[in-house]
Formats: sequence, C-alpha cells, structure tokens
Amino acid sequence: MNHRVLIVDDEREIAELIEIYLRNEGFETRLAHDGEQALELFERETFHLVVLDIMMPKLDGLEVCRRLRRTQMVPILMLSAKAEDMDKIMGLMTGADDYMVKPFNPLELIARIRSLLRRTYQYSQPAASASEDSSIRIGALRIDKATHTAEAHGRPLHLTSTEFGILHLLASHPGRVFSAEDIFQQVWKEKYFESNNTVMVHISKLRDKLEQELGDKLIVTVWGVGYKIDG
Repeated sequence: MNHRVLIVDDEREIAELIEIYLRNEGFETRLAHDGEQALELFERETFHLVVLDIMMPKLDGLEVCRRLRRTQMVPILMLSAKAEDMDKIMGLMTGADDYMVKPFNPLELIARIRSLLRRTYQYSQPAASASEDSSIRIGALRIDKATHTAEAHGRPLHLTSTEFGILHLLASHPGRVFSAEDIFQQVWKEKYFESNNTVMVHISKLRDKLEQELGDKLIVTVWGVGYKIDG
C-alpha cells in the first residue's frame, strides 16, 4: 500500500526537503503552503497522514488541525519552531497525534511517520480467523481491534489512532495499572523520555470524548503510578 502524505508548510524549502525524503521512502506526497490550500486539497483527495506546520499564513496549523478533526481522524504530525512544553501540549490538545520541533532530523521524521502509520492502519488488516471475536465490551462501550473502531451506546466514537491505541491497551487489561512510560512504549513503540507530557495530554482528550458519549471518563488515575480501566 502506497501511503499518501500531505505536507503543509509555508517554508517551501522545508516542504520540498520533506517531500524528497518521503518519496525516497516510497510515499506519495502532495504539498500545500498555507492552511486554506491544505483544506482545499483534503476536499479533493484522500490522505493517510498529514505533516503540518503550525505557523503559516491565512490559517495556522492549529486551526487547520481543529477543522480536520471535525470530520477526519487522519494521523497528524505537527512541526513547529516552538519548543516549550505548553506549545507541544497545545498542539496535542488541538488533535495532533505527534509533535516535532524544528530543526529536526529527517530520519527521525521518517521514523515518526512510519510509527504513526503502523498505529493507525495495522488494525485494518483482516482478522486471523473469521470466528475470532476481536471486540471488547465494557458496559455501553464496544472496542473492535479488527476494524479500529469504538462505539458508545451503539454510536461511533471519533478517536484518533493514538487515542484508540491507548483505549484498546487499557481495556484489554481491565484493572491493570499502566504507567505513562508503559503506555508510551506500547502505543508509540518508542523509547520514553522523562518529563514527556504526551501520554497525559492524549488521555485527557480521550477522557473528554468518553465522558461526552458515556457520561463516564472511564479511565482512572492511580496517583503516582499510572492509569487503568476497571472491568
């Protein structure tokens, strides 16, 4: 499967450099140089992932992310020259799946993109056995690993791939407490760095969605230890 990536950056040299690296790795690419152009491309084409700069003319990356998240669960990797924790948290809270600071190592960018694509699309592969039940039920919540979907009271939960990964991990082991490091390593498949707020931000977003549909945040914080879902 050739994944198509939308690269959105008003700095043309950076966008074209990213395009060269991605095409060398076998990806299809499209370029946009402002937020409005990016949204117009999304109306016409299907993309499997977005590399999205934050500081752009017309519409910045945060607003583009907000608008995409109204209808799209496509994985989004944000790029920014802003390196402060609050900038990263803002990007993740807006709906991004990952966040990288400029200047970046192109090889790390490729690795992050591949990781995001694995997390998003690995669940869409056919189940090993047609008779195998790949779903998990907790009260009114149903999670289906084979189709990468979750429902609350029969209504679809619109989760990003990262949110789904966290929910599936916790729901697969009811009562077990997972530290932020455990969650990061199992969902992101990457080494965890101390003071990484990524897991906390994604769990906050996930809880909000669960509470809106279930009336229950479902994920319990065990202070000083981690997070769990009670069966």
